[in-house]
Amino acid sequence: MPADRLLPTPEATDLLALTREMARDELAGAAAGHEAAGTFPREVFELLGKSGLLGLPYPEQYGGGEQPYEVYLQVLEEISRAWMTVGVGLSVHTMACFPLAHFGTDGQREKWLPDMIGGRTLGGYALSESHAGSDAAALSTRAVRAGDAYEVTGTKSWITHGGVADFYTLMARTSDDGPRGISCLLVDGTTPGLSAGTPEHKMGLTGSPTTELRFDGARVPAERLVGAEGDGLKIALAALDSGRLGIAACAVGLAQAALDLAVDYAKQREQFGRPIIEFQGLEFLLADMAAVVHSARATYLDGARRRDAGMPFGMQASVAKLVATDAAMKVTTDAVQVLGGVGYTRDFPAERYMREAKVLQIFEGTNQIQRMLIGRHLAKS
Repeated sequence: MPADRLLPTPEATDLLALTREMARDELAGAAAGHEAAGTFPREVFELLGKSGLLGLPYPEQYGGGEQPYEVYLQVLEEISRAWMTVGVGLSVHTMACFPLAHFGTDGQREKWLPDMIGGRTLGGYALSESHAGSDAAALSTRAVRAGDAYEVTGTKSWITHGGVADFYTLMARTSDDGPRGISCLLVDGTTPGLSAGTPEHKMGLTGSPTTELRFDGARVPAERLVGAEGDGLKIALAALDSGRLGIAACAVGLAQAALDLAVDYAKQREQFGRPIIEFQGLEFLLADMAAVVHSARATYLDGARRRDAGMPFGMQASVAKLVATDAAMKVTTDAVQVLGGVGYTRDFPAERYMREAKVLQIFEGTNQIQRMLIGRHLAKS
């Protein structure tokens, strides 16, 4: 059953109703087929753009919805409840737009942002490298200024939408000044010298392509530098704080889907002459699942409301990412248990939910990194 939400405006209530309708009619029924075949639903992102859902937290003057993050994240949760590949894709695209929207010039925003949030172009976020995942400051992909362009050489890893994105928000090294030597470039996906590797064979999110990105002297016009040279790591970390709230919302959506499935099954499945939901062992398990989902939702909403109020929210973003993704892993695992033997088959989506949940504890900062970041905040307080 849909989550019971407290929304700030009637407009937000209408927006969530629209999202639920679209998720039910356009997404939920298509998810299993695409995930089984490993095909990317690009047309869905065009639909999200045309429906105004691809740029919800961005300004109206560029075609965005200018909605508070509190509302955007709940839309993201509803989409993830229907289809995780699309939810994660929306979260990644929103994060890829973040540097341009917050650190770009007016001219850059006017030139590129409308297409990005209108669904005409799809983005990827190119930060991680094989040796620089948790340690983002150790990245080595290099951008060397050559006249009116930067020549980029290096390899990025684990890029969501790799090979299908129209643009990539790239963090590359422009000097050897450690963390202060990283800059942000907005790279066109058709740039000569840019290529994508073979998609990774993943245990979940199989409808979402994840690849390496290879830069072999790719020339990126200097006008595509976002912010000043050396601002890249600051920009990347700011984007990640918001992105972690997005992943938390995705995780809650997945956990809600697993809870809904488990409750529905437990109401219909009978043993010893009555529905199994009436047995206390199952009843308590489902109650614990529901408590975890509700608690996780509260963490991301707390971070979002602080962000909307202009307050620091970095620690709350880490808490939300940690709590919500651990919750998704627990609830999806428990859903398989509730369904018993059929939960282990592909006749029901429980096993897919469980496979999809695992990566949420890994990307955009592993949950071990989130614990480290939370500890650092505590040490400073």
